[in-house]
Amino acid sequence: MNRVIKPNADWQSIQLVIFDCDGVLTDGKIIYGQDNRFGCLEFKNFNAHDGMGFALLHKAGLISAVITGRTSNALSRRCKDLRIKHVFQKIQNKLEKAEKLLAKLNLGWHQVVYMGDDWNDMPCMQRAAFSATPADAMPEIQKLADLVTERQAGEGAARELIDLILRKKGVYDQVVDAYLQEITL
Repeated sequence: MNRVIKPNADWQSIQLVIFDCDGVLTDGKIIYGQDNRFGCLEFKNFNAHDGMGFALLHKAGLISAVITGRTSNALSRRCKDLRIKHVFQKIQNKLEKAEKLLAKLNLGWHQVVYMGDDWNDMPCMQRAAFSATPADAMPEIQKLADLVTERQAGEGAARELIDLILRKKGVYDQVVDAYLQEITL
């Protein structure tokens, strides 16, 4: 589908990219396993390509955040590994939490890209300067999004969005070059 409705978004003003977790950073599957010592274990699958995208996003000086309705130790670990400083779990009202984050960072909605996949993401998607959803998101949410990625959730959809943002800001090549110089020193 990959449609961009707002091609004229002010990409230079974008400073913050907010992601949902399940159905965006993961494939949305929640796998429970039994642990005889601690009760129930929860497993999530994350994509390494998305991880590289976050490294590039941060190298470009952009801020990332995750706001999710569930709580997961796996997500906490993944965000720590990716150096995502703004992680909010077990949030019922994502809009309220996002507005508090914007106030803390002294930013406005015109500086935000938001990626979600279901109704609880809609209020933030409607206020963001640009909204995106994975290829396998709920059809109603796809209709609301400015971008429906070609990739599915947990399979590089976040990376696809991040690459688009960096290209629209005109910094993709220089960020990749800076990253490559850093790792080859």
